[in-house]
Amino acid sequence: MRRSALVEPGRPALSVRRQCELLGLNRASYYYRAASETALNLELMRCIDEQYLKTPFYGRLRMTVHLQRLGYTVNHKRVQRLMQVMGLQAIYPRRRTTVADAGLRKYPYLLRNLPVERPNQVWATDITYVPLAQGFMYLVVIMDWFSRYVLTWELSNTLDGLFCLDALETALTIGCPDIFNSDQGAQFTALAFTTRLERAAIRISMDGRGRAYDNIFVSACGVHSSMKTFIYIGMPQPQRWQRGERYFVFYNQDRPHQSLGYRTPATVYWT
Repeated sequence: MRRSALVEPGRPALSVRRQCELLGLNRASYYYRAASETALNLELMRCIDEQYLKTPFYGRLRMTVHLQRLGYTVNHKRVQRLMQVMGLQAIYPRRRTTVADAGLRKYPYLLRNLPVERPNQVWATDITYVPLAQGFMYLVVIMDWFSRYVLTWELSNTLDGLFCLDALETALTIGCPDIFNSDQGAQFTALAFTTRLERAAIRISMDGRGRAYDNIFVSACGVHSSMKTFIYIGMPQPQRWQRGERYFVFYNQDRPHQSLGYRTPATVYWT
């Protein structure tokens, strides 16, 4: 609570001046009233709000361009201030979905110069942000490296390791790889996760910090880039799951990959 809200001007025993002294509050700040927004600013805020609902990934620069296209003469500083007043911030993938736990065991990278020639030889996993109308969630995908087949996926609103472990358990009902490759994030170095892999006699491979090709097939073969904006933004939670299910059916069974000779991941994985 702001200290100025504690001042009670109607108390006869304590004047406003004395109350401000007791609260350590400057009396001028108590009497200060912020100027209201102009009619133009209110109009701009309405336009910003309408556009933000459609494109919550717009920051101050893109929002400025949008307003200028509508005919308003504004600069990015004004738009930034109004967005701050409205509590709006662009939703976009931040860095550091991977945070290593220094106290957990790290495993060597096993894929250097390794020819990947068949399904279930190597699986890979990765975590990314998925922007929503308000906030974001985390998406983990487990993929067969050879066929690009998405074995399973899970969404979570936190970065704890449970949703990654759930995804692994589901994937292991489909098949079992020789090698499981991940980054060094705490979700994948957690004892519960690595123990589950070792119990299934799966060799664990982990990318070194800063490697240029960490989980490149999971991130770059179209899974993350295709999903983030077009599937989840603005969707209520039940629809997000339904659209996600439909997307991965399309990705696995209908979307041809050039690297697979224009076959689908499901065709390559199951044959």
